[in-house]
Amino acid sequence: MKQAENSICPVHKKCGGCQLQNMSYAEQLEFKQNKINRFLKKFSKPLPIIGMDNPYHYRNKVQAAFYTGRNGRIISGVYQSGSHNVVGIDSCQIEDVTADKIIVAVRRLMPSFKMTTYNEDTHKGFLRHILVKRGFATNQVMLVLVTGTAMFPSKNNFVKAIRQKFPEIATVIQNINPYDTNLVLGKKQNILYGKGYIEDVLCGCRFRISPKSFYQINPVQTEVLYGKAIEYANLKGSETVLDTYCGIGTIGIIAAKRGAGRVIGVELNGDAVRDAIDNAKANGLKNIRFYKGDAGAFMREVSQESERPDVVFMDPPRAGSSKVFLDSLIAMSPKTVVYVSCNPETLARDLKYLTENSEYKVRKIQPVDMFPHTNHVECVALITHG
Repeated sequence: MKQAENSICPVHKKCGGCQLQNMSYAEQLEFKQNKINRFLKKFSKPLPIIGMDNPYHYRNKVQAAFYTGRNGRIISGVYQSGSHNVVGIDSCQIEDVTADKIIVAVRRLMPSFKMTTYNEDTHKGFLRHILVKRGFATNQVMLVLVTGTAMFPSKNNFVKAIRQKFPEIATVIQNINPYDTNLVLGKKQNILYGKGYIEDVLCGCRFRISPKSFYQINPVQTEVLYGKAIEYANLKGSETVLDTYCGIGTIGIIAAKRGAGRVIGVELNGDAVRDAIDNAKANGLKNIRFYKGDAGAFMREVSQESERPDVVFMDPPRAGSSKVFLDSLIAMSPKTVVYVSCNPETLARDLKYLTENSEYKVRKIQPVDMFPHTNHVECVALITHG
C-alpha cells in the first residue's frame, strides 16, 4: 500500500485513533466504498462516496487527557486505544490546529499556576481533561477545563493568561468531575469567562454549541451530509417534518428554513434541547418546536395520533434505532424517511427490518467520508413508502 499523502503520524500505532493511516486517501475512500457496498448493496446500489478536498485537521472538537509521569513531567494527549494510558501528543493530523495549540499552551501554563494533574488511582489532583470546540465559520473557541475538584485558585489570572495568548477564546468553562467514571464531563460546571457557549454557522443557519451538546465534528462534510438529507426530503412547503434524535436541532432547523411547513424535533439530552430552542430563535424560525424525550417513546405517541408527519429525519447513535422506534415508524407510515447513519452495520439491520415489515423501499444511499483516516463512514439513505 502507498503511504498517505502526509507523513504518517509518529504515534499512530500507540494512539490507534486513525486506523487507515497507512493508506493513501484514494485507497481509504475505496476501502470505505467497499465496506458500504458489502453491507448495503442488497437494498440499493450505494452512490460513489463523497470525500474531502483536504482530509486533514477537520475535527472542530478536541479532547485531551492529562497525566504526570514519574519524572514529574506533565503529559497531555489521548488515551491509547483500549486502555487508560495517555499517549503524549502536541499536534494531530485530524484535529483543529488552534485547538491543539491551546491544549499545549494550557499544559505549559500549569506549573506557574500550581495546577496538578488528576490521578485516577488516588483520586487526587486537579486537571483531568481539556475539551476545546471551535466554530470553523465564526472562529469562536470554547475552552473547557475538566477538574477533579471545584476549588480553582487564581482562576481569573489563568483565564487572563490563556486569553492573552488566544484572544479567539470566547468562553472558558470549568467542568467538575470528581467521579470514578469513563465519562469526560461531570454534571456541574462554572462559567469562568464569556457566555458558556459558542456559535457556528452551518448550511446558512446559526447554531449555539454548549459543552455537552452534540455537534458534528467535521463541519465541512456536515454541509455535504445535511445538504443531501435536505435534498432527499424534497420539501415543497406544506410538509410536517419530524426530526428525531435531533441534537441541537441542526437538520430540523435547516429544513424549517428551507421550505418545511412545520418541524417537530425530539431529543433526550436536555442541554441539547435548550440549545435547539435558542437556535430556532436565533434563526428567526417560528415553524419549529422541540421536545425533550426518548425518540422511540415519542414516536410511539405520535403514531397513535391522527395528524402524522409527511417526512421523518432520523439520525440515531452508532447503535442504530430501536424496534419500538421502527415499529412506530411503520405504524405512522410517513411518505418519506431520511436516515442519516454513522454505522453501516446497524443501518443495514434497520433497513432490513423496515423493508421486511412494511411497504418501505430504499431508493438511494449516499456515503459521505466524515472521518478521514479512520474506519468510520456516514451515509444518507432515502426511504419511501410504496
